[in-house]
Amino acid sequence: MTRREMLGVLGMLALSGRVGFGADTSIGQGAVTKKAGIAIQLYTVRDPAKKNLEDTLKQLADMGWKYVQWSGMPNLPADKIRAALDKAGLTCIAAHVSIESFEKNFDQQVAFWKTVGAKDVAPGGMMNDCTQNLEAWLRGARRLDALGAKLRASGMRLSYHNHGQEFGKFAGDPRTKEDILMEATKPENLCAELDIAWALAAGVDPAAYIRKLKNRTPVVHAKDVTMNGNQSTLKPLGQGSVKWDEVFAAGKEAGIEWYIYEQDRGTGSPFEYAKVSYEFLSKQSL
Repeated sequence: MTRREMLGVLGMLALSGRVGFGADTSIGQGAVTKKAGIAIQLYTVRDPAKKNLEDTLKQLADMGWKYVQWSGMPNLPADKIRAALDKAGLTCIAAHVSIESFEKNFDQQVAFWKTVGAKDVAPGGMMNDCTQNLEAWLRGARRLDALGAKLRASGMRLSYHNHGQEFGKFAGDPRTKEDILMEATKPENLCAELDIAWALAAGVDPAAYIRKLKNRTPVVHAKDVTMNGNQSTLKPLGQGSVKWDEVFAAGKEAGIEWYIYEQDRGTGSPFEYAKVSYEFLSKQSL
């Protein structure tokens, strides 16, 4: 394929909305193929980072991690965050953010996260004043949709991160809260940052839900869990109940661009289970 033909293919895909923020795009035999990237959600190592951010980032890089999602870290100016990541040889591709901060000072927040490097941003859940009932939830959906449209125009992408409660229901409505949110917002304005473990813990088949939201789950949280009745125990990847072969197959069909490993808590040092999980993810055909 000539350079001109290559640019033509990329241009057509960009117009059709199929080129996203994934880690590895390659061209072969006239088609664009994309390998999903892997990253670590820094919330996993929040405790050691509070004591020594530089050493924490270095240890992750030494394991093999190259990409991160910024969350739960020390509160620093954007240039300081970027400098710390650059020194460790890490790249920030996503962040958990406050929706209210964007609503109050949009330009400042966009500049902040672009300096850090994050093009994908997501709240860790619905805004507190939008959870009480269906009416409030729909009000939250409208706020997210509006913000997502503004972010898209700025070259960024908004997603929504779920926990288990999003798969509950409001009285009188047969749909889950997650389904309501996805139906009430435009796919181009709001994606689903599906947390695989919390979906499974809520009784949802993660692979089926990824397929249901085809092309709307570009970034997912790769998290594993075992269930004992209503009690959930988070595990390193590959050691829980998630059927990863099914998840990865669904991810290829649905256009997942990033699998971001996260483990809120676990047995032993977070560096120990982060290493196990890196080794698991890095061996997969994504």
